[in-house]
Amino acid sequence: MLQALDEADRAPLHGDVPVGCVVVDAQGVELARDHNRREEHGDPTAHAELLALRAAAAKLGHWRLERATVFVTLEPCPMCAGALVNARVGRVVYGATDPKAGALHSLFEIGRDLRLNHRFEVAAGVLAEDGAARLKAFFAKLRAASAAG
Repeated sequence: MLQALDEADRAPLHGDVPVGCVVVDAQGVELARDHNRREEHGDPTAHAELLALRAAAAKLGHWRLERATVFVTLEPCPMCAGALVNARVGRVVYGATDPKAGALHSLFEIGRDLRLNHRFEVAAGVLAEDGAARLKAFFAKLRAASAAG
């Protein structure tokens, strides 16, 4: 999770929300990492999780990430949770909960939904305060800039 937090720190450098993601294989070897790049790429799907999943799949040469663990600093949204199901990840570890868009616990439980063709283990709250602090600081700075001008 510390590496995911390091990735999150890169996102605000180009105006993106500080969310970072790291994908590791069953042995704990890093496959990929990335951070939010929606503003940088002008792409609404450029969330940290999707970018890291794409890179991990490219590295492996196939889309199935069956025994991979995904570490992400913020609870994934419905789009990202769906991608995690479709990638067949084995486990997701996330930091801060997202009461407005979280899809693994807060609003939905996509990773554990028995109606879907794949489920994965979920661990929540890992270094949650660190991820939440980055988000709070980022949005406070945005509000201050908006008020100033």
